[in-house]
Amino acid sequence: MKRIKVGDLMTDEVVSVVPVTSFKEVAKLLAQYNISGLPVLDDEDRVVGVVSESDLLNRQGARRLVKGDVPDAATGTAVSSAEFTAAEVMSTPAVTVRTEETAPDAARLMMRSGVERLPVVDDEDRLVGIVTRRDLLRLFLRPDAEIRRRLVEEVLVGTMGLRADVVTVHVVDGVVTLEGQLESQNQITILTCLAEQLDGVVAVMSHVSAPVDDPVPASKWATHGPSAEP
Repeated sequence: MKRIKVGDLMTDEVVSVVPVTSFKEVAKLLAQYNISGLPVLDDEDRVVGVVSESDLLNRQGARRLVKGDVPDAATGTAVSSAEFTAAEVMSTPAVTVRTEETAPDAARLMMRSGVERLPVVDDEDRLVGIVTRRDLLRLFLRPDAEIRRRLVEEVLVGTMGLRADVVTVHVVDGVVTLEGQLESQNQITILTCLAEQLDGVVAVMSHVSAPVDDPVPASKWATHGPSAEP
């Protein structure tokens, strides 16, 4: 089962800014490139934050960027919103992802964090690309019937050596529901782990039962898994 990684989907040409980039320039770049957020980089290209449309709008006086000066909250004096910098409005720490992480894991991180794009970084947190919801959406357009077929044929039968009907598999909008009975708790752990790794799977709900036994770590399945190509 081939795992699609973030590095396979990301865009490596990224529009970014530095901490001292002005509020007005950030707004201009967002509009020019029709994007919802920009990574903020330090002198060594490390991602120190992300500035988004929401960050701009949430900044006091942001909506009056074109209309004139606004009072500074601390001093009460008039300060042009164009004088704010990316460092003052960005969200930090930035939610980032690495190239070797799986695309489904990146999608789940994006959903949990409520963001539309993730800067992709290397081992030293230097920016190497960006992945967006649109990039990841392609994986979740996989038909439910295809997900079910792969789960039965490649996981249940091909990898675990079980009968195709030993577990009932339902897939609706990428959510997999498993029902049935297996011989051990460890088999349930392995089946759930492998099902979660299938591209297109949003979540797995297991209603599979088994006798209580000594659990055997199934971590190797999470890293190796079956080898069949999609």
